Amino acid sequence: MNSKSQTSYTVKEAEQALKRYCAYRERCHKEVEEKLKKMNMIPDARDHIIYILLQENYLNEERFARSFARGKFRIKKWGKRRIISELKFRQISKRNIEFALTEIPTEEYYTTFDELAFKRLKQIKETQPQKIKKKLADYLLYRGWESSLVFEKVNEIVN
Repeated sequence: MNSKSQTSYTVKEAEQALKRYCAYRERCHKEVEEKLKKMNMIPDARDHIIYILLQENYLNEERFARSFARGKFRIKKWGKRRIISELKFRQISKRNIEFALTEIPTEEYYTTFDELAFKRLKQIKETQPQKIKKKLADYLLYRGWESSLVFEKVNEIVN
């Protein structure tokens, strides 16, 4: 007989584990909920722990959204469309998504977009302008930059 042993947690142990989990980096409600489900906590216990995390400010959706937007923009160079879609996937409210986007300075947004476009253009080994345009546009769209910006830039820098 092959039985998989499942660790069981008391509410107090689970609460401490989740406090460490949230203290390590910002988390959204969805991540915390999934973690508690993996720990086999019953719905009442999950609700209780989430309530405590909120009360003690370990869990704060607006703070998470702002941090997420800043990080994905500055480190991964994602555009606003990709950031919005990832935040929606994490079930972040429309209001908090709007707050998150205020973390991205407009001037820096356009400068980053230009740098990214030119950097990628140098990496493309194609010779035909149409193929270059397609590869560059696909790359920038995948990273979540607005299509109007992408097509304007592609037509501007590829002859």
